Amino acid sequence: MIYGYASASAREQGENGDCIDIQEKTLRENGATAVFTDIFAENAKNKPNLNKLLAKLEPGDTLAITKLSRAVSCVAQGNDFVNGLITKGVRVNILNIGTIDNAPDSEIIRSIFASFAECERNMLAERMQEGKAIAKLNPNYHEGRPKLYEDRRVTYALKLLEAHTYSQVAELTGISKSTLVRARREQKI
Repeated sequence: MIYGYASASAREQGENGDCIDIQEKTLRENGATAVFTDIFAENAKNKPNLNKLLAKLEPGDTLAITKLSRAVSCVAQGNDFVNGLITKGVRVNILNIGTIDNAPDSEIIRSIFASFAECERNMLAERMQEGKAIAKLNPNYHEGRPKLYEDRRVTYALKLLEAHTYSQVAELTGISKSTLVRARREQKI
């Protein structure tokens, strides 16, 4: 069976009310007998109808999509997505790329996906390191999560511990018991 998948953001749908309709028409013209669709908020990772479709696919089926970006948000995800389907015995027909399956000629496309995915991961890691290096130039830079409580507030809470229990101090100050225990431990070091 040939299944189709179409998706659009709510914004795309608002700007071009027939965005899903155009994709669905194109998929049906390319043999899809059933088309699943999702309209989602910007940057949404939750595509419930895609998940339903993936659960329905069986070996020998074909999944058709107009563009890989309609199902995944980056090349690394695309590589995993396509390889997972092929491993399951499902052919993937990305209309602007071609059909990908276990055939030898599809191996080239899969290798290209893998190369792009690896490159994308490396570039992301590099950008993160560059960003960290730039951030460290700021004298106020502190690695990790920002503190929830000012030092003077924690110091006050630690003084209260001399006459009260952790639970009482947590209730009085709004500082969690685990934070108080950690602060006291650090104070003794």
